[in-house]
Amino acid sequence: MAARGADSVVAGLDGSDEAMEAVRWAAAEARDRRVALRLVAAVEPPRSDLVLPPRGVEFELLLGRTRPRLDAAEAAAHEVAADLELDREVVSGSPAAVLAAASRTACVVVVGHRGRGGFSGLLLGSVGLTLPTKAACPTVIVRGRADRRAAVVVGVDGTPRGGAAVGFAFEEASLRGAPVVAVRAWSEPGLEPLLEPLAVERAVMEETERRVLDRVLRPWQRRYPEVEVRPLPVRANAARALVECAADAALVVVGSRGPGLVRGMRFGSVGQALIHHSPCPVAVVHPPIDEEPDPPPDDNDRATHMSDVAGVR
Repeated sequence: MAARGADSVVAGLDGSDEAMEAVRWAAAEARDRRVALRLVAAVEPPRSDLVLPPRGVEFELLLGRTRPRLDAAEAAAHEVAADLELDREVVSGSPAAVLAAASRTACVVVVGHRGRGGFSGLLLGSVGLTLPTKAACPTVIVRGRADRRAAVVVGVDGTPRGGAAVGFAFEEASLRGAPVVAVRAWSEPGLEPLLEPLAVERAVMEETERRVLDRVLRPWQRRYPEVEVRPLPVRANAARALVECAADAALVVVGSRGPGLVRGMRFGSVGQALIHHSPCPVAVVHPPIDEEPDPPPDDNDRATHMSDVAGVR
């Protein structure tokens, strides 16, 4: 889930109130993971076609404006964790590119869900929408305030690539001493008129979904036996189900790409819905290109998987 050699939690800073909440969340995350916190502010260079003021002067002014905001962010982080190891960086470039580069040696990169970039004039909300596809580690978009000991909710799509999100949810729950609520949302509205005449019982479909959940969760339960798991198959729209479950959650976790919880729906659209509407922080996770996200299944896992595929299709 995290990048290889990850040694820090990165917080993107733009001077907004939302970014300060992200700093506090990132500080708690760094404390729990026992790693350093890096405060990163991106200063986008002025356009080359600007005449006044001179480019070098304007850039220096932007650099000067970062210092008090970095000071405030550092103070806020140390209020959360007084002994936290902390670094601060001002980097020239667009926020998404700067944070994507910083993510290469990070466990997690954290941003606020909206707010105009005080340093670059860029809406940080747009960074929250683009960064998850570029980052080398999980991206957390901080929304609202939540008890870190509350449940970690994760959307389960049943695919190998979706295993990275499930693994990150278990890792977070283990760090916090919290339970995992694993949501498998299923809905086939286009087929319902055909299914009813065939008398296909809802209970049969629900049992199939429970088997998918069991197959996906079993290896992670073996890896994190201390984590309480609450499987939740639900016949509902995936985004709506996750938003509802997030109401009492500390964090909701989704994958960044691949097939959605609802067949035919891109999972990215579920993630985008959560970024806009979740009542708690959202973690968007994609597996590293050169890593297998799920632990290798045993023979029983393979047999269950094949029966699940047969049952669903």
